[in-house]
Amino acid sequence: MAEITHARVLKIALPIVLSNATIPILGAVDTAVVGQIGLPAPIGAVGIGAVILSSLYWIFGFLRMGTTGLVSQAHGTGDTGEVSAGLMRALIIAGIAGLSLIVLQLPLFWAAFQLAPASDEVEGLARDYLQIRIWGAPLTISLYAFTGWLIALERTRGVLLLQVAMNALNVGLDLLFVLGFSWGVQGVAGATLISEIGGVLLALWLCRAAFAGGLWRARAIFDRVKLATMARVNTDIMLRSILLQASFTSFLFLGAGQGDVTLAANQVLLQFLQITAFALDGFAFSAESLVGQAVGAHSAARLRRASIVSSQWGIGGALVLGAVFLLAGPAIIDLMTTAPNVRIEARDYLIWIAAAPLIGGPAWMLDGIFIGATLTREMRNAMVVSVAIYTAALFVLIPLFGNHGLWAGLMILNATRGLTMARLYPRAEAKASSG
Repeated sequence: MAEITHARVLKIALPIVLSNATIPILGAVDTAVVGQIGLPAPIGAVGIGAVILSSLYWIFGFLRMGTTGLVSQAHGTGDTGEVSAGLMRALIIAGIAGLSLIVLQLPLFWAAFQLAPASDEVEGLARDYLQIRIWGAPLTISLYAFTGWLIALERTRGVLLLQVAMNALNVGLDLLFVLGFSWGVQGVAGATLISEIGGVLLALWLCRAAFAGGLWRARAIFDRVKLATMARVNTDIMLRSILLQASFTSFLFLGAGQGDVTLAANQVLLQFLQITAFALDGFAFSAESLVGQAVGAHSAARLRRASIVSSQWGIGGALVLGAVFLLAGPAIIDLMTTAPNVRIEARDYLIWIAAAPLIGGPAWMLDGIFIGATLTREMRNAMVVSVAIYTAALFVLIPLFGNHGLWAGLMILNATRGLTMARLYPRAEAKASSG
């Protein structure tokens, strides 16, 4: 197998970083295009519709991580049949999940609007948006599987091509349907649906090797042991993700209790954390792929090398981000909001944002290592412990320090995640050694 070098890590990571950089652009274009209608309701409808769907699709995000871990291990073993079968199993789950969302769309949308009520006009337009876009559910969820498969095989340039092509098609159709044909909210939804169709067609071409040579026979796909392993891995990842999302949701709700200005400041500062995640994802994904291959090859030495080299770049990136946020944070805050009181409030908590990449960096990298090694039970258990400590910290710190206590609690969550997984890291090398 090829040597694990810094150049190899960067070859995997940089396309992911560039791909992630394109993600916010699409949301901005959707908002800007529908904003040309000159009415507030369409903007709100597209926003709330997109949030509802992204929340539903997020539940199935485990397919990306689980597919990367399992397929990279099969690739490291040299089992080309299992490399193909891993993708097929994930696509079957994606199809079933997507069709279930289509069938259950009425009660799901009803429940969503009960949780996030809107005016009659906004809700009506949002329903128009949702009723078009929901037909893309099997496609969107399947893209998690395709992306995970490409990452497992270190084909992250394909991930970048897929993301850029979909976004470019979506933006072009947005302009045509909304500004050209005056289709409004339905035009935005139709543009996204067509771009999802195009994305899956491109993904099928990028992953065509998985469908070649009869490697995807039904016997391999429906192997009971492999299915049980996949179910266990994906269930652990899903539970871990739910706990993590619940922690961030609680952060938002508790921030709201500090007042409108503090809530707005926290929302601005959370965008810095999103930037951090987008930037460090590439190095975590490189760890997933290379660690998984090392486990498949039964080489603890390769796993250690993959972990160290990927983490060096990840922690280096965290240091750079921390310095940028500390030095340029005030200017970035001013770009995000023109409200003077929000600017002042956000500056008060900027020190937490500067520290966040350094405190959270180890957790992000260890997530990648554990996914590659499919130590998902350990990930889940580490998250349970971390959330329990986070919850206890909030009870103590918020009454004492207010919003500073809230931010300290979030840092404790990420620090605890990193420490608990670091303690369990030897299990990854042991798994690689055991074969």
